[in-house]
Amino acid sequence: MIPENKIDQAIRELFDGFSFPDRPEGLYDPLRYMIEIGGKRIRPKLCLTTYGLYKDDLGPEILGPASALEVCHCFTLIHDDIMDGSPLRRGEPTVWKKWSPDTAILSGDAMLIDSYKRVAMAPPGVLGDALNLFSTTAAEVCEGQQFDMDFENVVRVPMEDYMKMIGLKTGVLIACSAKMGALIGGASGKDCANLYKYGYNLGLAFQVADDYLDAYGDEKVFGKPIGGDIVHNKKCWLTTRALDKAPDPLKIEEVANMLVDTQEDKERKIAAMMAVYKELEVGRDAQEEICRLTDKAMEYAAKVCSGVRYEQLRRFADKLIGRTR
Repeated sequence: MIPENKIDQAIRELFDGFSFPDRPEGLYDPLRYMIEIGGKRIRPKLCLTTYGLYKDDLGPEILGPASALEVCHCFTLIHDDIMDGSPLRRGEPTVWKKWSPDTAILSGDAMLIDSYKRVAMAPPGVLGDALNLFSTTAAEVCEGQQFDMDFENVVRVPMEDYMKMIGLKTGVLIACSAKMGALIGGASGKDCANLYKYGYNLGLAFQVADDYLDAYGDEKVFGKPIGGDIVHNKKCWLTTRALDKAPDPLKIEEVANMLVDTQEDKERKIAAMMAVYKELEVGRDAQEEICRLTDKAMEYAAKVCSGVRYEQLRRFADKLIGRTR
């Protein structure tokens, strides 16, 4: 078993020493920028954590694929920010805002290609399975993003469809991270399947938490403007739940149709939707859903391990979603 402090140290060293080609600068500077502005490195850390359930040391055969998960995640963020028109990411200007949309598109493509090079560092015995898992996941993330965009043009989305969308957009990459580490670590097929489900449910909980924080979070902590989902009529968990509970859904539709031409318009729309959330208590509902999904994830973790190994998975889950519980 690999202890958490050793995993944290490996993550720091891995990304502190991260590099891309020097030229052309216009292509690779945005990649360096995305890695440098950082994040919690959730996906590579989960990959190393599940790997560490079966192994005692970290080498390039797992560090390469683990870094691929972060690079792929950054690729999705670069393109998501263009599509969402988001000016900030992790409290810093987004790539399209700092450079240009064209640069962001091309640099995002380069990031995805780079991630495949890193997955290819997996041991020969599991390389085919690792690449298949990664490729399937990458395609599913794109499917989730398309559903997300499609939902912007639909007044009401059933909760079942919304959960499927976030499962694709967010859940599958976290699930892939959990399974990738176990696969390379030599876990059984059964353990790999259960750890995938552990990661998938954590991914759902994480996205519901992200939706919650978009409305109720602190912009300085959250790293991007509060209320962005409301302004852009993105179908978040809170709005979906509100439409399910509202005695008069037309009231929510009226808020959704409010103008956002000026900053005052945006603030007015955010305040109106937040009043709806408060009246229907959907913030409380979101917190309960986060806890439910996290508990479900731990049920799958319990099928894989017990004792200190189980507690390590529990601590990972608590750190991931503890900001909203």
